[in-house]
Amino acid sequence: MAEHGILAAIGSLEPYRDYQRICFLSTNYDFPWDVEQALSLAFFKTYGVPTISALLEQTGEFRDRAQKRYDDTKLILAEMFDHGLDSERGREANRRLNRMHGRFPISNDDYLYVWSVILLEPIRWNRKWGWRPYTPKEIDAQLLYAHELARRMGIRDAPATIDETERWSRAYEAANFHFAESNRRVAGYTLDLYLSWYPGFMRPLVRAVTLALLDDELLAAFSYRPPPGWTRTLVDVALRMRALALRFLPRRRTPRLVTKERMRSYPHGYSLRDLGVSDPDMP
Repeated sequence: MAEHGILAAIGSLEPYRDYQRICFLSTNYDFPWDVEQALSLAFFKTYGVPTISALLEQTGEFRDRAQKRYDDTKLILAEMFDHGLDSERGREANRRLNRMHGRFPISNDDYLYVWSVILLEPIRWNRKWGWRPYTPKEIDAQLLYAHELARRMGIRDAPATIDETERWSRAYEAANFHFAESNRRVAGYTLDLYLSWYPGFMRPLVRAVTLALLDDELLAAFSYRPPPGWTRTLVDVALRMRALALRFLPRRRTPRLVTKERMRSYPHGYSLRDLGVSDPDMP
């Protein structure tokens, strides 16, 4: 594959110094859709842990305001990512994220698991369905960005490497994925949200595709029946064909910025104070 502009730009940068820029170029130019889908899977995975799903159900956000909860999570992460962790908007988004989570007794291991899948799922997606593989610099930059985010969120004991993170995350799933009613309900609220974005005739297909992307262990934690093997095969083939087609299409010339997109919850735009759970102590 001939090297293109974004790869050349990434190749000229140093991860330890330029990890935020590398992540921005990689995600917002070459893999915006892929990362969005991978992060959707990452958040589904967190619902397989009863301590996490019980807290999410307790807040009522997924039940009563699923679209706003989805948009706010997406925008808070994007504010830090699009503008930079040290930008005024990035720092304010980080503060809001920490203040919202700080109201609840969340264990470090639960924080660390959410952190791990946010880091790992885009890498796993890329290995299977990326139109080009991530370069070592891109993976190093993602790890460095994740570690900096963990530091700013007060998450302790983050594994030092991708391989260590894989082992820790898999072990956590083996120990903590098991059925709970809260898992099933929060997964159902989220799946219903996804289906609401499509016309009625498409919803059975969207549901089938979504479930085909989830591991059997996670489906068992929701008490969902695994889809037929042929469904997973078709989804895999379709995503591989998409990746192949993208290799021959012109590259994106401008970045896709989530913070500039129209959100269903904010058709006329938003301010940072709109994001997250209402808190009288927040400006």
